[in-house]
Amino acid sequence: MGINPKEKAQKSFIKQEISQPSSIPFTAELNHNLQAMKEIIGHNSDVLFRQFKAGPLKWNAAVVYVDGLVDKMALVEQVIKPLMQDQGILNPQNINVNALNNSIMDSVVCCAEVKEVLSLDDCVHEVLSGNAALFMEGTANVFILGLTEGKERAIEEPLTEAVVRGPRDGFVENLRSSTVLLRRRIKDPGFTIINYTVGRRSRTNLSLMYIRGLTNPELVKEVQERVERIDIDVILESGEIEQLIEDNVLSPFPQAQNTERPDRVVSALMQGRVVLMTDGTPFALIVPVTFNILMTSPEDYYERWLPASLIRILRTGAAFIALFLPALYIALISYNHGLIPAKLVISIAAGREGVPFPSIIEALIMEVTLELLREAGLRLPKPIGQAVGIVGGLVIGQAAVQAAIVSPIMVIVVALTAISSFAFPQYGAGIAVRILRFAMMISAAVLGLYGIILFYILITVHLVKLKSFGVYYMSPFTPLLPKDWKDSFIRLPTRILKRRPEMNKAQDRTRQ
Repeated sequence: MGINPKEKAQKSFIKQEISQPSSIPFTAELNHNLQAMKEIIGHNSDVLFRQFKAGPLKWNAAVVYVDGLVDKMALVEQVIKPLMQDQGILNPQNINVNALNNSIMDSVVCCAEVKEVLSLDDCVHEVLSGNAALFMEGTANVFILGLTEGKERAIEEPLTEAVVRGPRDGFVENLRSSTVLLRRRIKDPGFTIINYTVGRRSRTNLSLMYIRGLTNPELVKEVQERVERIDIDVILESGEIEQLIEDNVLSPFPQAQNTERPDRVVSALMQGRVVLMTDGTPFALIVPVTFNILMTSPEDYYERWLPASLIRILRTGAAFIALFLPALYIALISYNHGLIPAKLVISIAAGREGVPFPSIIEALIMEVTLELLREAGLRLPKPIGQAVGIVGGLVIGQAAVQAAIVSPIMVIVVALTAISSFAFPQYGAGIAVRILRFAMMISAAVLGLYGIILFYILITVHLVKLKSFGVYYMSPFTPLLPKDWKDSFIRLPTRILKRRPEMNKAQDRTRQ
């Protein structure tokens, strides 16, 4: 048998337009629409095309969905069965196309979420996102049915952020489930969620959130512009979004705050900041961010102001220890012996007797070993990883001292540095200090205390110049914002914190 010329031309038309699916409008012919869908996603074994007869006149209809993403029971009970059992509403002799569309949406299909699309690209995106598409003969409108199956990880306590006091729920990989956790906490009608789709191939859902009437509109506009400029094939995690929208790609310091804790996100929104959440990851991004924010924890506001202030001071001291202690050891041992008390010099000299390496090599051996143990502890299963970190540190440290490869004082220095680096409430800030610590050690080995001072000046200059979405990284100290000092290295009583931070330029500055 020969091929029907009309059918041949129709297939040719579909193949020509496949390269630009967004420009393909649906027609009133069911077979044409289904063929267009099959050309795009029909090669997938998990994409199912279910054709059936609807109404008393046996209208041709079809549903397209991805097996495993759609709730099949709901699809049968709420869509296919009502259409097949309809006894009069779907009558082409009594209603026109517009009335037909309204009848399907209002009187036949029982889904809670139903919308219409007109283009092939929109339909393909909805199907691959977990919705079902309903095609009817005689109408160019395709009905998208919200029947996504709700299989997801249970809401649990965040693993990367220990909760001392406060709510113990954390975000999950499902974007809508995560936004529900925020809706439960924020009843303000100004709480706004704007949806985007990023990634040309992954088509990942991304939500931008802020409080309308509180957040600075210029900040919202800036974040929107950066999100809309993203042009990449695949987005799998919010960390990729962070790298694509940050101000300075060469800076070791994070320019967006990431968190799994809903209470931290709510607090940020109420300060006038903007939040980005990506489907497929439990980590939310908060912008802008400052160094002072990275050194705070939600528990600081749940405890009374005196213990909270003490803990913040301890964190600041830990940051300086983690950055400077190994470098100071190298500088004092190699160059500036006169700054060490005489009795301590004798003790250090006795401990270093027989050590064949200079102080910089000694410090690098121990610091690199520490980083390897830390990385191994993260990658191994949790029970094994903890044992490797503790036992490995003890065994290697003791063996290195007995073999006279390193001195006992070096083991103490590395241990204090490691403990201090764990005091950071934000993982990203801790990584930045770990990177800079090695550069600081090399500067100390080359120029002694002068090298430490020069490198510290370079870090300070960089931090003073660095911005995060228009906000200076060292706010509220540079530029000077004395009113924001009430909630910086120390936190004054809550009843005194009556206004929101000035650096965010919130429209509504009054908190209480």
